[in-house]
Amino acid sequence: MKEKIKNLNLRNEFYTDEGCYIIEVSNTSSDPGLSIARARVEPGITTKWHRLHGITERYYILEGIGIMEAGNLPMQEVKPGDVILIPPMCRQRITNVGLTDLIFLAICTPRFRPELYEDIDSPEP
Repeated sequence: MKEKIKNLNLRNEFYTDEGCYIIEVSNTSSDPGLSIARARVEPGITTKWHRLHGITERYYILEGIGIMEAGNLPMQEVKPGDVILIPPMCRQRITNVGLTDLIFLAICTPRFRPELYEDIDSPEP
C-alpha cells in the first residue's frame, strides 16, 4: 500500500439488494486488511438479514437513529457515536427508526468482498 488521501464522493453511492445505499470509501486489493464503506438507510427501512464469511464488521453510527439486531443480542437502539461489533458469520440487520437517513461506516477486517456476503433473509429457491 502507498500513502494516499481518498475523498468521499457522494456521486459514487449505489443501492444494494440488502436495502441500503453504499459508498465504498476504501476497498482495494492493495489494502486487503481493511475496508470502509459509508452506508445509508432511509427512514422506515430494515436491511435484510445477512452475514459475512470470514469478515469482522464494525458499524460506527454517524447520523440518525436505528435499531440494531446482531446474533443473540436483544434489539437495541443505536445513535451517533455508537459502535456495533459483528463477528464473522453473525447474523445482522439494522432498521432506521428515525425521521432522517441513518448513516454509518461499515468497517471490515479483512476487507469486504461480495463473494463473502450471504443473504439469509430470502427463502431458498
